[in-house]
Amino acid sequence: MSQPYVKDFSQKTFQVALVEWFHSQKRDLPWRQTSDPYKIWVSEIMLQQTRVDTVIPYYQAFIRQFPTLFDLAKADEDAILKAWEGLGYYSRVRNLQKATQQVLDQFNGVVPDTRKEISSLKGVGPYTAGAILSIAYGKPEPAVDGNVMRVLARVLLVNNDIAKPATRKLFETILYELIHKDDPSGFNQGLMELGALICTPTSPGCLICPVQQVCRAYSAGKQDELPVKTKKKKPKAKELAATIIRNDKGEVLIEKRPDNGLLARLWQFPMVEAKRDEQVTAIHEQFATYDISLKLEDKVQEVEHAFSHLKWTIDVYEGTAGDQSGAYTVERMWVEIERLEDYAFPVSHQKIIEALKKRQQYS
Repeated sequence: MSQPYVKDFSQKTFQVALVEWFHSQKRDLPWRQTSDPYKIWVSEIMLQQTRVDTVIPYYQAFIRQFPTLFDLAKADEDAILKAWEGLGYYSRVRNLQKATQQVLDQFNGVVPDTRKEISSLKGVGPYTAGAILSIAYGKPEPAVDGNVMRVLARVLLVNNDIAKPATRKLFETILYELIHKDDPSGFNQGLMELGALICTPTSPGCLICPVQQVCRAYSAGKQDELPVKTKKKKPKAKELAATIIRNDKGEVLIEKRPDNGLLARLWQFPMVEAKRDEQVTAIHEQFATYDISLKLEDKVQEVEHAFSHLKWTIDVYEGTAGDQSGAYTVERMWVEIERLEDYAFPVSHQKIIEALKKRQQYS
């Protein structure tokens, strides 16, 4: 059944203009130089919540280190977390590795080419499934992300709130009808590219847009009003204290974060959540549970780091350890400062390491 949004819409004109524009104007990106579904999959996972310019060097280094699906499936988790260090949203790469292991176990090492099978893989949602199927396999499957919804909301004059799951489903349904059946890869990538380069969130470049002639929002003068999107809640603020504690060898103590939750299994300096006026007490209580006697010194740094839903303010203290009988566990170890770079830390703690090395240099 035809979608009302594409009724009386010049589908052929839209398809041809978009695909021709993409093939003539597309950016030269490393993942566009391959049809390997594994490499396209890696790029799509990296590009979630992350800018293209940031992803390029990470993608190139990651593919050098894990050139095949088998290499990633068999890799040590600490190695993949280190390769991902700084990209954030670390559950993406953990899920990616689990999914490659599924491909080896269930699909004889071949990335599946049907939506049902590929959607059974860990971390592969509707967008990622559609992107891999259309780009790697040439299947006419929709890939709906924020860029695509913004473009289609304007082109088809859709006033539905794109923050709602029902609106994403609506666009998927529309795209099954609208997608270019002979070049679904160029069509889907064209929508993404158009949203990234021309049909941007603010000040869209309508005068140079290849599909301007069929864009309903442009005709109605409503391009700046769309898409409709409810605002996200303000990130919750959290106060924390991290401690750089040294032993008599000058090594510092690091620990692994819990197996689940935010930044799972990354390394960090010992850290505790506490309000500023309660931090010193909280730190001493923390190290008491580690059976480490602590001489706490002054606060040396303050680090702020924002997540999509959370904002951390970390006060960083230094200290020295006395008795260290309880320090050694699988999840906690003493490390030379020069060797900290061998471990994967969240960005906030990379800032702590950077400042620590500068203080070492000038002390």
